[in-house]
Amino acid sequence: MVKPAERLMATAPEMGLVRRVRADDDDEVLQKPLEWALIRRLFTYAAPVRKKVTALSVMTVIRSAQLPAFAWLTAMIINGPVSRGDVAGLWLGVGVYGLLALWTDGMFHFRQRYALEIGETVVNGLRAAVFAQVQRQPMSFFNRVKIGRIIGRVTSDIEALRVGIQDVIFVSAIQGGQMLFSAVVMAWSDRVLFLLVLGLAPVLWVINRHFRVKLSHYSRAASDSFSRVTATLAESVNGIRVTQRFVRQETNAGLFRHLLADHSRYSIALARTSAILTPILELNSQFFVAVLLMFGGWRVFHGEMEVGALITFFLLANQFFAPIAVIGNQYNQALVAMAGAERVFALIDTPLDWEEAATAKALIDPRRAASGGAVSGVSVEFRGVDFGYDPSRLVLQGVSFKVEPGQTVALVGHTGSGKSSIINLVAKFYLPTAGDILVDGCEIREVTGHSWHRQLGMVAQQNFLFSGTVLANILLARPDATEVEVRAAATTLDCIDILDALPRGLQTEVGERGAALSVGQRQLVCFTRALLADPRLVILDEATSSIDALTEARLQRALAALLRGRTSFVVAHRLSTIRHADCVFVLDRGRIIERGTHAALLAGGGHYAALYRQFVQVDEGG
Repeated sequence: MVKPAERLMATAPEMGLVRRVRADDDDEVLQKPLEWALIRRLFTYAAPVRKKVTALSVMTVIRSAQLPAFAWLTAMIINGPVSRGDVAGLWLGVGVYGLLALWTDGMFHFRQRYALEIGETVVNGLRAAVFAQVQRQPMSFFNRVKIGRIIGRVTSDIEALRVGIQDVIFVSAIQGGQMLFSAVVMAWSDRVLFLLVLGLAPVLWVINRHFRVKLSHYSRAASDSFSRVTATLAESVNGIRVTQRFVRQETNAGLFRHLLADHSRYSIALARTSAILTPILELNSQFFVAVLLMFGGWRVFHGEMEVGALITFFLLANQFFAPIAVIGNQYNQALVAMAGAERVFALIDTPLDWEEAATAKALIDPRRAASGGAVSGVSVEFRGVDFGYDPSRLVLQGVSFKVEPGQTVALVGHTGSGKSSIINLVAKFYLPTAGDILVDGCEIREVTGHSWHRQLGMVAQQNFLFSGTVLANILLARPDATEVEVRAAATTLDCIDILDALPRGLQTEVGERGAALSVGQRQLVCFTRALLADPRLVILDEATSSIDALTEARLQRALAALLRGRTSFVVAHRLSTIRHADCVFVLDRGRIIERGTHAALLAGGGHYAALYRQFVQVDEGG
């Protein structure tokens, strides 16, 4: 059976391009055993502090030996100076014990510090890797994966990994090493009793094996349910306007409480299972000590071992059994961390839905090559293009046209006719399912997205502003531009007075997602940003719909200057934009059913003429 992640469909193989179709991100495996491969991979992110990892590993081994050494030294003092009444020997033994304690605690300081630094380094590396991978993904990825899941990977999952690295790995290593060193000394002290300890060990293994499966299931289920909680919370915050508008607060709160209850159910089951395992391990440890006490006493009674040797053995046996409960608790944390690691690496390893061909080259900007640097447009051609966000359901079928440099094309049609899909393909946010798209005669798959987007300016109906100032948002188009150049662009658009009228002018903070500005003000910032980029291709997707009629009238003259000499695609429902287009494409159900100038299409009396009458009614009504 083919796995979801392995369903591949080759597109344009002659260009080395691969399109990948995957199942939704919701399909996740909840149960999976611990994998050393994941642990090894985690530590590849600790490369910047490799020396500290080595030092910490050495200190971990030493710490594992130090704790049994305390028990062994205590037994030596009791069996030696104390039993003989040797005061000088007692003081010497206590002095050695004190030096060992100082050495142990001094190393503990560095061990804890190094563990924190290593954990922080790994966490930062993972978050940077996740962010970089998300930034590389095409638009189809964000249509499929919920933002809350991405946030969950960067927050809760990676925080679980931090705990796993800083605590679980090294604490478990120390506890395991403590058991190993104690076992060696116990075997040296009395082989018979040590063989009895080994005989009891399978009981602990069976108990751990039984509970490990349950803990694995519940920890992964709890992690997955918390991811759903995070995703729903992010979606609810982003859609708070819709929620309040349709009075959905109580309904949404009920759905959220249901998700919380689901997460709580798994978390409680996890806690209950862990609460059963820990006392059982503790009880077994005490039971084993009782068994050893009985058999050890029997051997002393029959002269098969000395009382001092029995004391030594029991002190070491305590060091051997004490870590069992600790390791049991750490195991639960290890499962949570492993679940987080699987999910984080699944995101980091998510293949791109499509990748640029290895032969792709930068699209040459003739303005950079020429000394004059005059405005010049770009030619765009569609050749039999089919496209579907889901390849099995096409939204564009057999679309073909050619736009010459400097031409303005208006796209009109009812909602769902394919206008935005054409825009997305021209911008190379998606690739065609079939057919070819050429820019300046180059197949768009053979053009690097970076070079193409550098020559592209886009203003949509819903434009995004980052937190920061108005000036900082405009400078996204050209970070090296000066404020003088920004003001010149705004002046060209005849909107500098509107931007200057803001509380702090260009230094006004726009707030999160531009909330401190009105919709029209945000749109003007986006227009200025697009002009500052000095693009060869301009895309206006309902760009003036959020601007009042008076401001739009001012912008029309500026837009004419902006579009002059540049190729442009305009999606609009207002006549002021459509009338002056060099060509109008009328779309219906993913096909171009009419094309021509505004006047010619009106004279034809076809589909466009009917749309035009609707446009007139809308404009007159506005």
